[in-house]
Amino acid sequence: MPNLPDSPQPTTHFSGFVHVRGAREHNLKNIDVDIPRDALVVFTGVSGSGKSSLAFGTLYAEAQRRYLESVSPYARRLFHQMAVPEVTAIEGLPPAVALQQQRGTPTTRSSVGSVTTLSNLVRMLYSRAGDYPAGQGIIYAEAFSANTPEGACPTCHGLGRVYEVTEASMVPDPTLTIRERAVAAWPQAWGGQNQRDILVTLGYDVDTPWQDLPQKDRDWILFTDEQPVVPVYPGLSPEQTRRAVQRKAEPNYMGTFMGVKKYVLHTFATTQSALMKKRVQQYMLGAVCPICQGKRLRRESLSVTFAGLDIADFSALPLKRVVELLRPYETGTETGHARHTAAHPEQVEAARRIAQDLRARLAVLLDLGLGYLSLERSTPTLSPGELQRLRLATQLYSNLFGVVYVLDEPSAGLHPSDTEALLAALASLKRAGNSLFVVEHNLDVVRQADWLVDVGPQAGEQGGEILYSGPPAGLREVAASQTRRFLFPAQATNAAPAPVPREPTGWLHLEGVTRNNLRNLTARFPLGVLTTVTGVSGSGKSSLVSQVLVEAMGEELQSKSEKLKIEDDASASEDDLFAEKGILNFSLLLCNSTLTRLVQVDQKPIGRTPRSNMATYTGLFDHVRKLFAATPEARRRRYDAGRFSFNVKKGRCENCQGEGFVMVELLFLPSVYAPCPVCHGARYNAQTLEIQYQGKNIAQVLGLTVDAATEFFAEEPPVHRALTVLREVGLGYLRLGQPATELSGGEAQRIKLATELQRTQRGTTLYVLDEPTTGLHPADVEKLLTQLQGLVAAGNTVVVVEHDMRVVAASDWVLDMGPGAGDEGGQVVAEGPPQEVARAKTSKTAPYLRRFLGLG
Repeated sequence: MPNLPDSPQPTTHFSGFVHVRGAREHNLKNIDVDIPRDALVVFTGVSGSGKSSLAFGTLYAEAQRRYLESVSPYARRLFHQMAVPEVTAIEGLPPAVALQQQRGTPTTRSSVGSVTTLSNLVRMLYSRAGDYPAGQGIIYAEAFSANTPEGACPTCHGLGRVYEVTEASMVPDPTLTIRERAVAAWPQAWGGQNQRDILVTLGYDVDTPWQDLPQKDRDWILFTDEQPVVPVYPGLSPEQTRRAVQRKAEPNYMGTFMGVKKYVLHTFATTQSALMKKRVQQYMLGAVCPICQGKRLRRESLSVTFAGLDIADFSALPLKRVVELLRPYETGTETGHARHTAAHPEQVEAARRIAQDLRARLAVLLDLGLGYLSLERSTPTLSPGELQRLRLATQLYSNLFGVVYVLDEPSAGLHPSDTEALLAALASLKRAGNSLFVVEHNLDVVRQADWLVDVGPQAGEQGGEILYSGPPAGLREVAASQTRRFLFPAQATNAAPAPVPREPTGWLHLEGVTRNNLRNLTARFPLGVLTTVTGVSGSGKSSLVSQVLVEAMGEELQSKSEKLKIEDDASASEDDLFAEKGILNFSLLLCNSTLTRLVQVDQKPIGRTPRSNMATYTGLFDHVRKLFAATPEARRRRYDAGRFSFNVKKGRCENCQGEGFVMVELLFLPSVYAPCPVCHGARYNAQTLEIQYQGKNIAQVLGLTVDAATEFFAEEPPVHRALTVLREVGLGYLRLGQPATELSGGEAQRIKLATELQRTQRGTTLYVLDEPTTGLHPADVEKLLTQLQGLVAAGNTVVVVEHDMRVVAASDWVLDMGPGAGDEGGQVVAEGPPQEVARAKTSKTAPYLRRFLGLG
């Protein structure tokens, strides 16, 4: 291990070291390393080098294991337990708290208030210090939560919206007959035909236009709760069916009828298929609950006020406004409450104490730049960076001492100005006597480190070594480090001379945009160039680009030509289907536009189960399976390409159903996933594995990294091209069969980008990307930039929401949003080529861009 000192360098400000010996988790190569305590330690290295395997998979996992050994076996069931790390020994490790990037989709019932536990305090405030209507008894805190039976509005069950199924929604074209599928809400295939055949048996007219049927017949078909079971005679005419019923002829089968409304609601509530859920949802009409007016609570709870506001209105205020509102209550100078001092002194004292606690907690959130959020803000609408800062704020307030905080890219999604607030928060945790182990790519954070651990030199199998461990200045001497050239650039500026911006081929104008914090906004995007949209967190970037621009262009292209949105339907959730989009008003004007396609490359997972992986998503696995099916032995056995899919019965291992592992349930311990004892993790049956292509079976090919597979398939153009593009976007370290559930949001986004890059470029596509550099080392950002510039060179238009100044400086046009966040943002502060925006006086991005470009 080059440059790793035999013993820690003597220091005066470190209280001790964590000694790691023989770490072998994932791609770590039996490493030894010493890491100081009471310090800001940053783990650096290219994406996939092994940083997280050391920080989270080894250090945090071991700290958690030691802690859980001290609690009862029953209590362990309440924790999400990590696997025991592969490591020989770790000494000097304090208790640890992990703050990781959120994986998966949180529920809409989760909010800023619940994540920070502030909602509990606010409910207590209303319960103990609220103004009650005359004659109403006290309401306990849980009755102010829409997630409890005591508090939820009984009409909408705490959702704030009611969903109805009407005759018009289920039968959009009443001129059709039932046989002609007038009831559009029924399944399209056999399920719908089955219901129509049952109606024939029941004697209903399926050949008269729906609008001409008696109302009582229409109502029964749509709204009945009855579920009669009757004989079914498919293929017979109504008259033949009537005679068959009379003579009690043997039916093909007995069928159960289900009313259409019942079918729609039952399917939506119980189906595991996102596509089925999406299909029936289009027949459901949503509206604001007429009882609670969308506030989700019972009338009794909403009748209690504080500072003249019910709890729903209070929770809708920006946090900075809440702080101002609480100030007079904290000091006891609020006149309204002062009047009640004599009659209810306990109420005034409760208001004072709770207001003090609330303001102290809120002050931490404001220091982290989150004052524009509201308590009711739904968690799925937050960026990973915002969510992580919320959890960080909770830790800052808790005042723990002697803890190791392990953080996963806390700067993700942060504007450089917000990163300064983050660094101040980390410094506060360190001053309190804690250690900070941070996995990070942001050079502004790296420069503030007391100690660097650089892992590499490359990703995957070419990584997993400690290149350097010590004070940051020492990394300058480590030639093998990829981080070194960015942290210590050879020239005075960070970037090469900026290229001359390209001239737009046309313009896309959005006028009168109203959405979230955008109010009657006018914005324009140049065509045929690379545009970067910048601004502080919460300024309205994603609202403008990922929502309004995408929806506007989607509607425009849907009527004109082709719309393509790269997004796996399997990742859709119930929250996505009924997500509140807010008000949307706009007019779209395209000047000299040749756009025919829209491609949105987001960070949603490429699949929800381990059965989805990079090879299947990109389509290259189809080519690989055909190669195996074309081998002489496979042809002799008559194996087709389907034989080589682990999702198909004929080829997969039946013991594990093609999963590759089996789950062992342990009562008081986390479930253990062990390799399948039959296929030993290969996922295929023995007969399928006997077929080899160039000396490897199908399971061995899936185990190859992209880098290794590129050489292996060098003579197969379709496969080689797909693999080359995956390498070019920095994913050479991933295995072909790596499950989708193991991929980060950034990796999923780059897989989607690579899938699109494989296609023949038409030069008429609009690409929209939201923070594609998330999780990328500066070396990987360069690779990504090369691909984006290639798309533009082919005549396409690329719009990127981004904070990385390397990307901003390399773009042709910059649209800077702001000036602040929330209701202080939502405006276009500056626009133009990077050099012009860098000189804008009111832009919070300008100083950082100016510094990056070396403009002083």
